[in-house]
Amino acid sequence: MNKVVFIGAGSGDPELITIKGKKWLEQADIVIYTGSLLNPEYLKYCKKDTELYDSAKMGLPEMLKVMISGVKADKRVVRLHDGDPSFYGAIQEVMTALDKEGIEYFRIPGISCLLGGAAALNRELTLPNISQTVIITRPQGRTPVPEAESIQKLAVHQTTMVIFLGTPHIARVVEELQIGGYPKDTPCQVVYKATWPEQKIVKGTLCDIVEKVKAQDITETALIFVGKVLDPQAYDFSKLYDPKFTTGFRKGEE
Repeated sequence: MNKVVFIGAGSGDPELITIKGKKWLEQADIVIYTGSLLNPEYLKYCKKDTELYDSAKMGLPEMLKVMISGVKADKRVVRLHDGDPSFYGAIQEVMTALDKEGIEYFRIPGISCLLGGAAALNRELTLPNISQTVIITRPQGRTPVPEAESIQKLAVHQTTMVIFLGTPHIARVVEELQIGGYPKDTPCQVVYKATWPEQKIVKGTLCDIVEKVKAQDITETALIFVGKVLDPQAYDFSKLYDPKFTTGFRKGEE
């Protein structure tokens, strides 16, 4: 099959890969995987003779060379990402290069660490009358962030926010959140390696989360969740299951 298959492996637990993703991984002749972030347990689904390449040790030209030569040799080529590559996956540049080479590809979505983290916290991120919006963002580091999308400017909405790649800069992140408008007592929770065996959850507020995270020595591979949905004191129930609410499937009670 002369195509590259991009697979989102899932957030860490190897059982969270989709059935379709596992099927294609089991059939792969070549697998390029994100070794710096991916749970190595996923690679146990590969055949014994699968050629494995750790993308953490490769540049873009080297990855493309492996993909293109593999496809031209009529081998099954898989690019295996942690979570889902739709978020900060550096996937577009690869697809653009494959387009120029006339090589087809398709994607199999995975369970993002965003979803794995929310599940670990046992929290719904959108609650009536508290927050109906989730902002997914990251702080500026070596990769710049558009000025209009700075954490400080996004914080004005005081909605649920999930911050990727933020724990190395958590003190600055928390400062920007407060300058932007979140009160100091806003719940803030950090999930380290969501759904992995070594998962850690740190709960606090914007007042104390920095010290708590530092005490756990968490500096990477974690998500920062912010917002009142994490510790709602009161919230409205959804209309969906309100006995008095009429839907397309049932008549509401009088």
